[in-house]
Amino acid sequence: MGRARGQRSRDKNKANLPQVPKNMKSDGLDIEYAQELADLQDREAIARSNAAYSRVKAREKRK
Repeated sequence: MGRARGQRSRDKNKANLPQVPKNMKSDGLDIEYAQELADLQDREAIARSNAAYSRVKAREKRK
């Protein structure tokens, strides 16, 4: 009987946890980029990033 009271108080704590507003969440793609300021390493990094992204998308389609 005493156990139920302990569970109830534990479960009440979950309702009081803070939530992150949708406008504060990020998708991770908030990078500014200027083509005219990019050097060779920047362009190579962008090409590798795009290639990796396309590999991930192709893998997701196969599943």
